[in-house]
Amino acid sequence: MLDPKVLRADPRAVAENLARRGFVFDAAAYAELEAERKAVQSAAESLQAQRNTLSRRIGEARQQGENAAELMAQVSELGDQLKSRQAALASIRQKLDAWLVGVPNLLDSEVPDGKDPKDNLELRRWGEPADLDFEPLDHVQLGERWGLIDTQQAAAMSGARFSVLQGELALLHRALTQFMLDVHTRRHGYQECYVPYLVNAASLEGTGQLPKFREDLFALDGEEHFLIPTAEVPLTNLLRDTILEAPDLPWKKLAHTPCFRAEAGSYGMDTRGLIRQHQFEKVELVLAVRPEESEAALEELTLHAEAILKELGLPYRVVSLCGGDMGFAAARTYDLEVWLPSQKTYREISSCSNFRDFQARRVKARFRPGPGEAPQLLHTLNGSGLAVGRTLVAVLENRQCEDGSVRIPECLEPWMDGVTRLGAAE
Repeated sequence: MLDPKVLRADPRAVAENLARRGFVFDAAAYAELEAERKAVQSAAESLQAQRNTLSRRIGEARQQGENAAELMAQVSELGDQLKSRQAALASIRQKLDAWLVGVPNLLDSEVPDGKDPKDNLELRRWGEPADLDFEPLDHVQLGERWGLIDTQQAAAMSGARFSVLQGELALLHRALTQFMLDVHTRRHGYQECYVPYLVNAASLEGTGQLPKFREDLFALDGEEHFLIPTAEVPLTNLLRDTILEAPDLPWKKLAHTPCFRAEAGSYGMDTRGLIRQHQFEKVELVLAVRPEESEAALEELTLHAEAILKELGLPYRVVSLCGGDMGFAAARTYDLEVWLPSQKTYREISSCSNFRDFQARRVKARFRPGPGEAPQLLHTLNGSGLAVGRTLVAVLENRQCEDGSVRIPECLEPWMDGVTRLGAAE
């Protein structure tokens, strides 16, 4: 949620910033509602002050043995007026909160202008796509060739956008997961967590998925619980209503979970294979840091995700998302895009975002700068390190051979039970 002080100070500047996202913020309507809030709050405070003054006079009158009946009647009347004003104030605040919860985060000044992904700014590339002297197969063709991926049986039991991985392909999927967990915990210093896969609406509102993205969530009938779209939700909510001490920072957590997304806005997109599934797995990284450290933390977080791609030898690029392509809660985002030979293009495999204090304000996540000092809001960040299914796709396609077999990256061999190549020459 945006800082109310920033909104009150210059709502037009807020509207101009949000317009870079393509979001229309009605600054005039906000100013009118805020003026109403201030007037009602001022009236309530004035009534409270009058009531307090009269209450003191009642006490003084009683001490002097005087009749305080008239004063008490005035206090009672002021009390009724005060209750009315307080109820009106609560109603206005509810309107403001209901409105502001649907307002996205402000963009950092470094976010490039643009409307959609074609306007994203490429920052750097690593690795060169292999110059294959044969027509590459896509990951579905490779998996089906050796009977290691089954989309038909998955569709029969669950519908579209599900897959069954079998045998050595399932083993490779598990190896990738374990490799990512080990690198991030042992080398990058994240603490691994096991978290719930079901969360309540308040948790999703805290990270910014609700109310805007409700149609993309899987909800339990008759309950206000949802399957998590990403481990960002339960990990970030570990900070809810907490005050960390300075030595606890940076706060670095990690979780490997399934993720569930309805993909309501992606009809007709990536219907083949593992790119866009209703159920997939990720290794998610979440950080909480001091405000002055969040920009550097975003760079470090991105490098942590890049390290996995480098170890796997997968060509990729890093892009800075433009205003029109930014996520609701993010102030700045870097996407990692991996090369897919079958599509002859780069595809997203990780997003690393700095939310600044947007999420922290919603979940009341704070830290104490020093002994006896007043708590301040944390800055939160998160990134995929990485999406396991998409990484599996990239390994299959980038390390395929002309005979359809796939060379296993050396860094994964400790978890592959001696398997160094998927499939065999025909």
